[in-house]
This record gives sequence, C-alpha cells and structure tokens, in this order.
Amino acid sequence: MEDTKESNVKTFCSKNILAILGFSSIIAVIALLAVGLTQNKALPENVKYGIVLDAGSSHTSLYIYKWPAEKENDTGVVHQVEECRVKGWKVKSWQTGFWMWWRGASATTPLTSRVPGSLLAKRKKTRWFSIVPYETNNQETFGALDLGGASTQVTFVPQNQTIESPDNALQFRLYGKDYNVYTHSFLCYGKDQALWQKLAKDIQVASNEILRDPCFHPGYKKVVNVSDLYKTPCTKRFEMTLPFQQFEIQGIGNYQQCHQSILELFNTSYCPYSQCAFNGIFLPPLQGDFGAFSAFYFVMKFLNLTSEKVSQEKVTEMMKKFCAQPWEEIKTSYAGVKEKYLSEYCFSGTYILSLLLQGYHFTADSWEHIHFIGKIQGSDAGWTLGYMLNLTNMIPAEQPLSTPLSHSTYVFLMVLFSLVLFTVAIIGLLIFHKPSYFWKDMV
Repeated sequence: MEDTKESNVKTFCSKNILAILGFSSIIAVIALLAVGLTQNKALPENVKYGIVLDAGSSHTSLYIYKWPAEKENDTGVVHQVEECRVKGWKVKSWQTGFWMWWRGASATTPLTSRVPGSLLAKRKKTRWFSIVPYETNNQETFGALDLGGASTQVTFVPQNQTIESPDNALQFRLYGKDYNVYTHSFLCYGKDQALWQKLAKDIQVASNEILRDPCFHPGYKKVVNVSDLYKTPCTKRFEMTLPFQQFEIQGIGNYQQCHQSILELFNTSYCPYSQCAFNGIFLPPLQGDFGAFSAFYFVMKFLNLTSEKVSQEKVTEMMKKFCAQPWEEIKTSYAGVKEKYLSEYCFSGTYILSLLLQGYHFTADSWEHIHFIGKIQGSDAGWTLGYMLNLTNMIPAEQPLSTPLSHSTYVFLMVLFSLVLFTVAIIGLLIFHKPSYFWKDMV
C-alpha cells in the first residue's frame, strides 16, 4: 500500500516538475522572441545639422544637411534636408566667388566635392552612401565633372599615369586604399563666363553694332551694353575700344558655326606636358566612368539628353535641330521657362559638347561613360555635399573592421535559434516523460 502511495506521489511530483519546466521553457522562448523583435530598434535620433552656402557667380544656393552625431558602422552619413536659392543675392566680388568655388573644387576637397557619391564613388554594390565596396580589392572609381557659371572642374583617378603637374595632383587615402588623384578647376570656363568670352571675342570682328550670333535661335534679338561685356575679369583679354556703347545680338541658329566659335576659346597651340586639355593645362588620359552634375545635368536635362542610351552623334544631331528652331517657336514650346535661360540653351548645350569633346578629349566611344546626375539618394549632386562630409570629419581613411548584421538577418537568426531551443525542450520533455519509448528503440 505504501509502495503504491509512494509511487503515486513520485508520479505526481514528476508530472508537476515536468509541467513547470515545460511552461518555463515556453515562457523563455516567448521572452527571447519578444526581446529580439522589440529591442533591436534604432535609438532615438541624435543628429547634428550644418549649412553650406554655394555663393556662385550667378546666384547663391543654401543647403542644409544633417548627420548622426555618432558614426554609423564606423562611417559618417550626411543627408540633405533642404535646398533653396537665395533670391537677389550673388557674389559681387569675383575674388570671393572664385575662392569659395575653388575651396570646394580643388585641393581642399576635390574627391569629396567633385565625385558623385561624394568621394571616390564605387561602381560595385555599396553599404554606405554609394561609397564602401563589398569587394575591398576593387578600386574602380567615378570621375567627376562639374560645371558652374564661372568655372568648371574635372577630377578623376588616372590609370598607371604619372601626374606631371604637381598643382593638379592629390594623394588621398580612403577605406584602406591609396589614390593618386588628378584635379583641376578652369576659372572663367563656366557656361556664363564662357558666353561672355565668346561675345567679347566675336564683337571684335563685327563691322557695326550688329552681332550675328550662331549660338542663338533665328529671330532672337538682344541689346548688350559694352560696359557690361568688359566688367568681368574673364573678358579682359578681349577688351578693346569699340566705336559704339551698345550692340545687338541677332541669332542665326547654326550649331556648327557656334561650335567653331566656341573652340576658339580653347587655346590648344601649346602644351608643356605630354598631353593637355587646353590653355597649357595638363590632363592625363581619361579613365573610367564620370558623373557630370550641376549645369552639365541641368542643361542636358532641359534638352532631354541625359539618357545614357543616347549616343554622342545623336546628341549632336539633336542640338543642330534645337538651335535651328525659330525663337518664336521656342518661346511658344517652352512658355513657362524664363526667357534669359531659354535663350541660352543653344549656346550652353553646344558649349558642353565642345568642352567635353575638344576640351577634355572625350570621344564618341567614351561618351557612354558620362553619366549626367542630378541627385544622389535624395541629395543634390555637387561640391556642397562632399564639402559637408569633409567638414564633419567623418570620412574614414581605413576600411571598417567588420560588417554588422542587418536587422532582418538578426531577427531571422533569433527566430531560428528560438525554434531550435523550443524543439530541444520538447524532445527533453518527451525523454523525461516517456523514457521507456526511447530506451525500447535503443535496445
């Protein structure tokens, strides 16, 4: 009788202990899942803000950026919050304007400010703002082409080429890789100052107060003050005493003649190096893909020529047709565009082609390596983004040591391991509850 009672007590205790253990295991699994799903969340945003003023020759733009106060994955991430143009405010002093532009264009931050992705932009898949490559042995980069109103810049990494001009060389270390970079800023060769140069050059041979200009649409007319023509430092080399105070531009809309007139702005008669762009400035052979932004992008976007599927020959043909369109027809077709900008698209498009093909020596084959870029992940492509990255001192010289798991991967592993724990717990319960079943199979 006592044996029976003792057996019943043991059975009762065993069942309750096993029930408690099982219940505890289930609670533990639920808690594990809850912690994994709820605790792996971003901390409240702790950010800093910065403002960059792009004080250009034609207008001033204000950019607002924000970035995490702590580095993310050992790198810095800067995002554009807002951008606006300051109405009625532009650089009055040419020296100030050039200095501010040069600060963003040359040796201070040429990589961060001139390369799409803001530094050396990798062509492979990336994990930090289109910069860090998964394949760390890959050093392919994007070059950068920038065009403003007063100046234009080119920056890229030459392949196995010594940079013969020390003023155009920059050594840069990024993510454990060393880069020997070529960069140059051509002052007075932005699209606005290039136009003033062309007008100052062409009016020298005008027989009267009329300048028949192939870079403007047929039927277009505009009166220009000679004093305005010579007030910029960029036209000083063409300055001369004219027998009139004003002259009238009369458009004739001829792309080929416009192109030839623009080429006269590029002095290619001498080169003290193995290869030059123009005006005796060293330029190594072009290498890799290039991102073209700022006015390069805005002009070509208006002309609907930003597609990478459009060949250089096709771009030229479309420019010929566009420039030949009568001015009245152009005004009707683009009624919402300010007349000053609309009247200059023929010149600007032709100038871009001339600069890229004859100035920088792109060819019909290498044209496909030019990518006209307006934004990079929501931020305007341009020197201000790179300047802010550089200013925040968040550009790492070395490659991050490890790659943290993504949120989705973390949750997956938590669920997987929890299921494993649950399965083991169930098997354990069965072993303790019916050990004879397992022993029978083993025997």
